[in-house]
Amino acid sequence: MRTRCDPPCGSSELAVCADANERGGSRESQGWFRLTLRRMDTAETSRYVRLRVDLVLEVQEPDALTGAALERIEADEFMPEEERVHAKAAVRDDDSEALAYLVDPTDLVAEVPGVELAQASWSTEPIDHDPESMEWDLDEEDGVFEEEGDSA
Repeated sequence: MRTRCDPPCGSSELAVCADANERGGSRESQGWFRLTLRRMDTAETSRYVRLRVDLVLEVQEPDALTGAALERIEADEFMPEEERVHAKAAVRDDDSEALAYLVDPTDLVAEVPGVELAQASWSTEPIDHDPESMEWDLDEEDGVFEEEGDSA
């Protein structure tokens, strides 16, 4: 009988497990001869998945964005007044700050069945964006590039 091992590694990696009937003690006291390597099956691999989403948004109406962010800040009953003053100033100065107060990426998975959000972080920043640049080609990771004049 084997003990259950849940190391943070992929299914193609090997896990070190000891027999369940072994006596307690450190690995040093037991020796390495009692440990065996075995291939982990899918049920034993990590159940955590990292979802990466990268969005580039064009702010077409900065006043509308800023106004909506200011309303959200004002309506936040749990925000301390000192933080509220700072947040309002940041939103007025920077569209990316305004966007950060309005968009919550955790909403993307809130209604997904069978998953629970374990951790989340996000940031916003102003960027230089040239839609014609190959740097911004969305198919770049797949190695698929459309030639000019090609149509699908």
